Amino acid sequence: MKPYAEVIGDPIAHSKSPVIHNFWLDQLGMDAEYRTFHVKPEALADYFAARRADPNWRGCNVTVPHKLAALDHVADPGDVRGSIGAINTVFRDEDGGWIGTNTDAAGFHAPIAGLDLTRQPVAVIGAGGAARAILFALSKLGVGRVTILNRNPLKAAALLATFGLKGDALPLSAPLPPAKLVVNASTLGMTGQPPLDIDLTPLPQDAVVYDAVYAPIETPLLAQAHDRGLDTVDGLEMLVGQAALAFELFFGAAPPRDRDDELRARLLG
Repeated sequence: MKPYAEVIGDPIAHSKSPVIHNFWLDQLGMDAEYRTFHVKPEALADYFAARRADPNWRGCNVTVPHKLAALDHVADPGDVRGSIGAINTVFRDEDGGWIGTNTDAAGFHAPIAGLDLTRQPVAVIGAGGAARAILFALSKLGVGRVTILNRNPLKAAALLATFGLKGDALPLSAPLPPAKLVVNASTLGMTGQPPLDIDLTPLPQDAVVYDAVYAPIETPLLAQAHDRGLDTVDGLEMLVGQAALAFELFFGAAPPRDRDDELRARLLG
């Protein structure tokens, strides 16, 4: 059997990660594969126990709802638990141990690296594993007040404190502040999930709307932003960015990022 990595979650059929990683493997001529594997929360411990016994398993990406729970099943030498508090990647280290890390923060930041957010107001929707990585990244950028909109404002308030951010924790029904950047870090608006009902009217004309959801690519949030003429970032950009870091950890080679246009066309096809 050839070496392989995979992405786990519940649900998982929507994942585009296999398209990304298998495209890169094919471009590099590597005899390996990447696939999806459906893991329910109650089966997470059994999954890791089984994969540790498989010498061909190079690791996995971790998506909803396992980003926090997976920390209990891997080593954490980088103290991801104490910083971001969630992982999205598990890989084998040089000594054969299994390490948890998070490539979401860097993947999130890459598309907006040229945007000056110093002391600028930001709004984040959601307070789960993806939000943790995004808030961690924002905490390093010197942003201004951060407003988190979430079903449970108490959970959101705890995240503001965790990452040393000043701001407000509000229910999802609250209006947006006039933020420079709005990020949907929730599953709202994803295919098969409830819609994200939010009004972008309070945003200034130079605001950027960033949706981490990538199924569909053109979410109702991004469609509303386009109607207002706002700049947008879709979920594919974050997905490909975090995948590139994970790919190198799994397969020991840098992905061919010079083929990103071709990859994006394939993802949209």
